[in-house]
Amino acid sequence: MTRRAMAPNHRREALAPAAIVNVAQPLLRRPDLWPTAIRSYRSLVPRRWWRHHPFLPLPDADWMHFRLVTAYGGDGIVADDAEAASPDLRLAHDLIVWLEWLREWNRGQQRSRR
Repeated sequence: MTRRAMAPNHRREALAPAAIVNVAQPLLRRPDLWPTAIRSYRSLVPRRWWRHHPFLPLPDADWMHFRLVTAYGGDGIVADDAEAASPDLRLAHDLIVWLEWLREWNRGQQRSRR
C-alpha cells in the first residue's frame, strides 16, 4: 500500500475569499514579516505543484490537516472563542505570532553558524 493510499483522505477545500482577506490583512500591515512569510510559503509548497490537481501552489492537504490538528486539537477546526471575534481572526493572529517566532528562530540559527 502506498503512502498516499494509507494517508487519511482530507479533501482540500477552497477558502472563501472573505476568509483569505481576513487572514491576509494583518500580514499586509506587517511588511517586516513579508520576507519570512514568502520563504515559509515557498518551503511549504510541493515541488512541481503545477503537475497535480488542483494546479495551485498550495501546501499538501494531509500536511495542513496534521498541522491544524496539532495546533488546535480535535479535528483541526479553529473554533470560535472569547479571544477572537471569528475563527479567521484567530487564524490570522496565530499566523502573525508564528511568523514572528519563525523570524526570530531563523535569526538565532544564523547567529549560531557564525
